[in-house]
Amino acid sequence: MRAALVLLLLLSACSPGGPEATKLTVLATGELADLGPVLADLRRDTGIELVMDHRDTMAATAELNRGFDLAWLSTGRFLRLRGIEPALSTSIMLSPLVFGVKAGQAAKLGAQPTWADIADRAAGGELRFGMADPHVSGSGMAALIGVATAAAGTGAALRPEDVRCDRIQGFLAGRAFGAPDVAEEYVRRQGEAGGLVAPESTILALNASGRLREPLEVVYPRDGIVLADYPLMLLNPDRRAAYDKVVRWLRTPSAQRAIMDRTFRRPADPAVPRTGRLATPIGNPLYFPDRQEVLDRLLQAYDRAGTGRQVVFVLDYSLSMAGPRVAALRRAFAALTGFDRFYVGERVTIIRFAGEVLEQRSVTVSRPADVDELQAVVASADLRPRTAIWAALGQAYRVAEPGASIVLMTDGENNSGPGLAEFLGGRHDAGPTYAIRFGEANPAELGRVTAATGGRVVDGTAESLTEAVRELRGCR
Repeated sequence: MRAALVLLLLLSACSPGGPEATKLTVLATGELADLGPVLADLRRDTGIELVMDHRDTMAATAELNRGFDLAWLSTGRFLRLRGIEPALSTSIMLSPLVFGVKAGQAAKLGAQPTWADIADRAAGGELRFGMADPHVSGSGMAALIGVATAAAGTGAALRPEDVRCDRIQGFLAGRAFGAPDVAEEYVRRQGEAGGLVAPESTILALNASGRLREPLEVVYPRDGIVLADYPLMLLNPDRRAAYDKVVRWLRTPSAQRAIMDRTFRRPADPAVPRTGRLATPIGNPLYFPDRQEVLDRLLQAYDRAGTGRQVVFVLDYSLSMAGPRVAALRRAFAALTGFDRFYVGERVTIIRFAGEVLEQRSVTVSRPADVDELQAVVASADLRPRTAIWAALGQAYRVAEPGASIVLMTDGENNSGPGLAEFLGGRHDAGPTYAIRFGEANPAELGRVTAATGGRVVDGTAESLTEAVRELRGCR
């Protein structure tokens, strides 16, 4: 009897009733570790096992030639920038990059804030957040793309010249930490930060985990978000039949609902209703850059963040500046808000001059009141006769640290103190001088100074002054 039972079991095991077992190797972003239960159902229903090799997204783009059958990343756009086009690619699910913040911070940001609103509070030291390292994380890079695209304000994909280091650094001044796995790092260090920049699915999963002392509110910046579409990509054409079978299963309504319920990602199939918070409109997706050079410049700006750079403003308060010229100068400083504001760690010195240096004030920005102090200096009505340009600029170089930027604003010719030759004969290697020229200021002399220091001359008309101040604080 026992022998017959064993024979029956053996025959049953050899019968063709179940799906044929197949294994596909998958190079996958680490974010997809939460798909385990869904992939178990896939194996049960189709016989296909996806053997996931989890890597950081940015590193994974360099690993496609290692013999994998499939790739499953947060986006295929990083591959396309490198000229890599998979044989097939199918979007499986969606998740926008969002800002998750504690309730108190959300109230301060107000309803439907922009990336500029977030950058303004971060730059002023009022908001600390975590974000993934963009060198290795797709979501970290998406955060930089989102902020830089919104800051550029072009309504189009970023170009290299649109990447404004000063604006990105203001936002990054609020970065409390960076890590490849930003969710785990936030759980460990949630007392240090008011929120984090991460995919919507990450924020919602953290809220549901019970591991947070205070849940995070999801903010969808109204000037746009970067959307991850998690494409499953065929790398090995010989596995086309198995790939098609996996895609068909993952795109069924039942699988799409399972992905939504278990991972908090939105269904890629628009016919599948989205439930709970996933039904919230996400607004307009931002364009993704189409040049690798843009990503390289974003990483350069990221690496410069927190270096505490110095900028020295040398401002002409001679009598000839009275009226619209000094008013334009004050408006330029008042416009340094949002992406453009002075940021935490930035060292700012203002030197006012006429026939001599009238005032010098230095501040290392650590709070909003520090910026108010600088605005009070610029608001001075103390205008006096004569113009000592080179004495004031020489003073700027005496207080400038290596790597500083010096911004000179003047409308006149030097008629007091040392001459140009004496200035050029001294030390001026701390950093470049950018000269903003008003009215009768001598363009030839300003050109000699800027050429000698590695800067340039900018015409300071009322229309261009604000933009000039913004630009001259950017990366060199």
